[in-house]
Amino acid sequence: MDVCPAGQTAKLRLLATSDLHMNLSSFDYYADRPDPSVGMTRIASLIRAARRSAEGALVVLVDNGDSMQGTPIGDLAAQDTSQRHPLMAAFEALHYDAIGLGNHDFNFGLDTLRRILDDAQCPVVCSNVSAIDGTQLNWRPNIILERTIKANGRDWPIRIGVLSVLPPQTLAWDTHHLRDRVRISDIVSTASETAQGLRRQGCDLVIALAHTGLATGPYLPNAENAAIALAEVADVDALITGHTHLHLPGAAHNGLANVDANAGTIHGKPAIMPGSAGSHLGQIDLNVTSDGQGGWTVTSQHSKLLSISRPASPSTLKSLVDEDPELQQLFRPHHLQTRQGMQEPVGATEHPLHSFFSFFAPDRGLALVAAAQAAALREYQPSTAARELPVLSAAAPSKFGGRAGPLRYTDVPAGVVSMRHVADLHVFPNELSAVIATGKQIREWLEMSASVFNQISPGTSHIPLRNGEHPGHNFDVLHGLTYQVDLTPPARFDLLGTLLNPDHRRIRNLRHHDRPVEDEQKFAVALTNYRANGGGNFAALNDVEPIPVPSHRIQQLVRDYVTNKLPPERQFAGSCWRLASVPNTRVLELTGPAARRHLHELPSGLAKDLGLNDEGFLQLSIAL
Repeated sequence: MDVCPAGQTAKLRLLATSDLHMNLSSFDYYADRPDPSVGMTRIASLIRAARRSAEGALVVLVDNGDSMQGTPIGDLAAQDTSQRHPLMAAFEALHYDAIGLGNHDFNFGLDTLRRILDDAQCPVVCSNVSAIDGTQLNWRPNIILERTIKANGRDWPIRIGVLSVLPPQTLAWDTHHLRDRVRISDIVSTASETAQGLRRQGCDLVIALAHTGLATGPYLPNAENAAIALAEVADVDALITGHTHLHLPGAAHNGLANVDANAGTIHGKPAIMPGSAGSHLGQIDLNVTSDGQGGWTVTSQHSKLLSISRPASPSTLKSLVDEDPELQQLFRPHHLQTRQGMQEPVGATEHPLHSFFSFFAPDRGLALVAAAQAAALREYQPSTAARELPVLSAAAPSKFGGRAGPLRYTDVPAGVVSMRHVADLHVFPNELSAVIATGKQIREWLEMSASVFNQISPGTSHIPLRNGEHPGHNFDVLHGLTYQVDLTPPARFDLLGTLLNPDHRRIRNLRHHDRPVEDEQKFAVALTNYRANGGGNFAALNDVEPIPVPSHRIQQLVRDYVTNKLPPERQFAGSCWRLASVPNTRVLELTGPAARRHLHELPSGLAKDLGLNDEGFLQLSIAL
């Protein structure tokens, strides 16, 4: 066999998207306005430019999952069986070589996922999700890309193996879709076994589509974020990471052991994490060298992220690339249909509903979602074991800035409520669940929720209110109770729900109808299927008793509540929690710049405007 002489080098450019979440156009459907910070239409322009500048390198383009869920256009496309899924058409138009799956791609259920993937013209890979008892799956556990690469003035064959893994927790998060139909194995052991198999089949390189993030501490089997341990797998050459919506290379991963956050390497191997929503394109440039026997090995590497926008000022963004005309035309019918559907009026609200102050003041939008859940639960309660129990409802903010940026907040004006406002109040495709919980379990539930806050020492000023490692969607507020959150003790639980110290308690004066909640007292609690199925690691929910309720999307319940198809829940109209007073102490909270329009809603002296930071967030000094 004619083989490339030993020592000859060639170039391979690996391009990757991850966590697109159906941000196809550069548009915000909740606010009904263009958004230059998101969109596959702009990523497409970066992809085409990266191909043009590859200088003869072999280009491989992949997606790392969580592409099919996340926006109203995604919800519409998942329901529409009359035409090809627009994302699959876009993957074909851009000549993707492979796509992996993420946890949110299962949110619509296996049947819908299969139908969408039937439209894919490139291989779909998922290595650690396998079928049970004849369940039909239309993805592969791994693939080998047979390509040619230029060296010594000629094209030579190269075999590139691709594997894909996602968090095992997906089985719990979407258990109502996946139970008894699939099994999900450990990320690292699956990747190791799959990569070894690909090597045995003659692969020169193995790329891991790793829909998992980077976490501190030792690796534990079935960990959600396992990218660092995965990089230790000897047969893996490069990693595309994701899931946590952060950036690598980037400062977000500074200080992690075995990670060079500036260079974009994990255990010395090239790795990228390209943000979310089409904000960045990941690029890994590899130099590979021939061994003279028909094989290739990586001899040098360079990782970088390409952004579609940058800050022009603390409050504005500048586009760095135009939207791709071909994809704009491809998405246009779905885009117009989505905008039209989102304008449908469904009701009205007397007050603005927003999430700018969710972590230190009453959130009317959150209360409305909780009321809709509770009203739905009451319809089924008489036929359940919870028929005589008082009803509570747990709701958490779904748009709260953070990693998503200063524009990502719920912001519904007073007046007519349309479907885009309903979607803005609860952006996830969650469904209603219900449980019977004791007073003791509820107290522990709230303690875990309070872990989103930092410990605050009395007399200090401008310590950040929130712990950045704890996502805001883990801040459950239990409506129907009143309570205080004392920030002076340390958190009782860590991010994984592990009890840190039994003496740590932040929840004070927990009451129901002005009476203290007793440990053995029982409540019927409405909540999302995500939380009921283990999302957020709330240990208190491990032993609660489920209440059977029919499947209803939370967004549909909110719509029914606004249109008065569900009866009003008067008990959820007022404030239910507050931060406990700490004299002479102020904390720093970051929120969206549009919060300035609502500062008059806060009690006098509670918040001081400290201006915008470099990322465009409004800095508020909050008095405890």
